[in-house]
Amino acid sequence: MPELSNRLDGFTESIIRKMTRVAREYDAINLSQGFPDFDPPRELTEELRKVADDGPHQYEITWGSELFREKLALKQTKLMGIPVDPATNIVVTCGSTEAMMAAMMTVCNPGDKVIVFSPFYENYTADAILTGVTPIYVPLAPPEFQFDSAKLRNAFEQGVKAIVLCNPSNPTGKVFTREELEEIARLAVEFDTFVITDEVYEHIVYEPHVHTYMASLPGMFERTLSCSSLSKTYSITGWRLGYIIGPAHVIEVCRKVHDFLTVGAAAPLQKAAVKGLEMDDAYYEELTKVYERKRTLFLDGLDRIGLKYYKPQGAYYVLVDISEFGEPDDYKFCEWLAKEIGVAAVPGSSFFREDVRQYIRFHFAKKEETLVEALKRLEKLEAYRGTEITNLK
Repeated sequence: MPELSNRLDGFTESIIRKMTRVAREYDAINLSQGFPDFDPPRELTEELRKVADDGPHQYEITWGSELFREKLALKQTKLMGIPVDPATNIVVTCGSTEAMMAAMMTVCNPGDKVIVFSPFYENYTADAILTGVTPIYVPLAPPEFQFDSAKLRNAFEQGVKAIVLCNPSNPTGKVFTREELEEIARLAVEFDTFVITDEVYEHIVYEPHVHTYMASLPGMFERTLSCSSLSKTYSITGWRLGYIIGPAHVIEVCRKVHDFLTVGAAAPLQKAAVKGLEMDDAYYEELTKVYERKRTLFLDGLDRIGLKYYKPQGAYYVLVDISEFGEPDDYKFCEWLAKEIGVAAVPGSSFFREDVRQYIRFHFAKKEETLVEALKRLEKLEAYRGTEITNLK
């Protein structure tokens, strides 16, 4: 038999999605894969019921239905402070996962280099490998997860084609300051590189932090591919509706890549999701308040239990330090946690280029009663402090 492609040798299956399967195996509360256990806004689900009867049920325009793009353009023009043309600046994708892949394939050739901050969302390395590019990692230093300016410049000096920026960040919850974004922008202009942004948590930012769109900075729209999705904003992760916003000449190529990757996002879901894009400011303000309450509830619980963590500035993830439990293998710790404690997390090493194994990642996009029960189970960790837990039966 012929050999399989060797490009897949460089990465494993998704650890995040694997931990969801582990959670199901042990009937653990799933605080690993970041999806809610509560319903989307009623306006969306009611519209979806209508669409089930009325359609559309066939292909839409490959790069997104006209109505969806028009409504998205109105929303993002207001938020980003720059004009977004629905006819030329948008391609609708099958989630932000495809958006990031399509963006990288659009701007990079095999053999190119891209900058990725570490820790990072695990898909970015896979995107790079599948695209045939080499990632150059720049560390973010806790507790604020700031980058070292000299190290970032050194990375740009290596002849990179693009930099990947997750803001707000998964897994750290970091919200990049305007000053940090301006520094990245200056380097991108100086070294003539693209910026590929992942901004799926753009509406989940906690005061006093403020989300700034890279594309909104002076001179940056022409070299920025802004990737996002509706998944987290409207609690519809299973609908798989994402998009790329960028300059017309870039989006023209993005549309070709998207067409041959997936043809198009689901037509009936685009129609139903328009109700979300029509939401007024009050919806987004309440969304932030909802997640602020969840963050407070969960972090207060971690404080009571005595677990050390980094307070997220945005998104809905929290990195927890498990070094006090004496287990050097964070993956084994997470399996034990799901089986014995009944709570599933993601081993932090899956997010770091460096050999870092003392963190696990929880998310708090759950009903309050779910979080309360998870915290109740985590209280059992008190009995295991300082113990080599993987030796326990």
